[in-house]
Amino acid sequence: MSGFDESALADAYERALSLEKAGAHAAAAEAYRECLAIDPEDHGGAAVRIAAMGLGEAPESAGEAYVATLFDQHAEAFEDILVRQLGYGVPALMAARIAEIAPGRYQRVLDLGCGTGLAGEALRDRATTLLGVDLSEGMIETCFDKGIYDDLYIGEAVGFLADFDEEEPFDLIVAADVLPYLGGLDALFSGVAARLAPGGIFGFSTETLSEATFAGRDFMVGPHQRFHHRETYLVDRLAAHGFDCLVCGPIVVRLQEGQPAPGHLVLARRRDC
Repeated sequence: MSGFDESALADAYERALSLEKAGAHAAAAEAYRECLAIDPEDHGGAAVRIAAMGLGEAPESAGEAYVATLFDQHAEAFEDILVRQLGYGVPALMAARIAEIAPGRYQRVLDLGCGTGLAGEALRDRATTLLGVDLSEGMIETCFDKGIYDDLYIGEAVGFLADFDEEEPFDLIVAADVLPYLGGLDALFSGVAARLAPGGIFGFSTETLSEATFAGRDFMVGPHQRFHHRETYLVDRLAAHGFDCLVCGPIVVRLQEGQPAPGHLVLARRRDC
């Protein structure tokens, strides 16, 4: 991080966290806004914390700076925390659903938000060529050491889809645990549709909340600073971008403070026309 007063940011962020933990949410939100004034790129995720407290509109995403910083910090311990401590099993669930709904060999597979390669490990035997992309350099380094992917890239999912210089389409694109860091999904779904071959498969996971919690909103930031999406919103936006939804089923994503975190596992097929 550079280009701003890191000491001032750390002071403001620690003050904001303390106020939030004490239940002084209005004061905490003001302190988080100080963080945003110091660091407009928002490496600390102040905007999603304000939204999580219900004191600001949900941003369109968690922000590249925040996501990269978050996962760089946790890269070395990521799998131990997520898989062994929190019971995260989305990649295996996705691989099983693909085998059930859309089996077969895929010539070109793209893993958006590949992290340390958990989805790549689950799908490697179905892919002739497997590419991965992630915002976190630390995650990519860990992933590279595993030797799972044919090529790895550092980048944000939507930007990568727009800027990738290879024209050959993909047959399968997956995004496990990417949507919890995105609010509106039009840019992602449009980018995936543009990169998929006709009839290609798009698989992804989401996190969700009870219908009443959304209060009519399509997406929102939950209490743990992650985005949650309504099922009807997912299906509607997929259809708008040329996908037929093959399955949108409830799953337990992982544990959150000892309780099951609900979500959806979605497989969609790009229409031929």
